[in-house]
Amino acid sequence: MLKDHDSSAIVAVADLDRARAFYSDMLGLELADEGAAQGVLVYRTGATRLIVYRSDHAGTNRANAVAWGVGEALDAIVAALEAKGAAFEHYPDIGRLEGNVHVAGGAKLVWLKDPDGNILHINSM
Repeated sequence: MLKDHDSSAIVAVADLDRARAFYSDMLGLELADEGAAQGVLVYRTGATRLIVYRSDHAGTNRANAVAWGVGEALDAIVAALEAKGAAFEHYPDIGRLEGNVHVAGGAKLVWLKDPDGNILHINSM
């Protein structure tokens, strides 16, 4: 039924201006559209879209909201985020920690939160 259709990630935020600064400036995403509905930002990320919308329930998800597989670019992306002052999440039960990067098996994994607490995951897979 859905296997041949694209999907996109969607995250709820409390403040669109604050979210725009984080997703545009911190993450470097390109704003593709402010959405047909007021209160929606649509970012281009690779061949997909990330939809950011205003909600009173922002930040209530306690699991990964968005994941990026970036391959060998992970170290450069982490360095760029560190230079911008990004705060990374550390999970002691996941692999060993090397700076802000978790190494588990052959994978490198990092997590950070947006201003509303949405968990963003970047990995080398």
